[in-house]
Amino acid sequence: MSDQKDQPAELWAHIEDLWAWVDANRPLDGREGLLLRILKLSEEVGEVAEAVIGATGQNPRKGVTHTWDDVQSELCDVVITALIALRTLTPDTQEVFARNLARVMDRSLGPSAVVHPQDLPAPRGVGEIR
Repeated sequence: MSDQKDQPAELWAHIEDLWAWVDANRPLDGREGLLLRILKLSEEVGEVAEAVIGATGQNPRKGVTHTWDDVQSELCDVVITALIALRTLTPDTQEVFARNLARVMDRSLGPSAVVHPQDLPAPRGVGEIR
């Protein structure tokens, strides 16, 4: 496993690789394919809800069927799916994400908490090794 300081660069590299794989194996092209890729996010959010209901035993017919580790895993699937959907919309995924994160940080925590896109590592090309 790599150091945590390397994770941001690896995250974007992995998202790029996953996007390339998903894109190469897409069953539908064009607008319909784009919309279905974004809708995949709703499916993943539903799986988070199912895991929370299962972890808390809220369905009396089923009882406890999931753990909080399952919820964490499903939340990660949501994040990954969202980043792949964002990459589908723009090759500037990292910059778009950083800009929106800075906006949310500024709105929530004030200007001193803003992460500026120019302070982030440069994105790499598909298959490029650093």
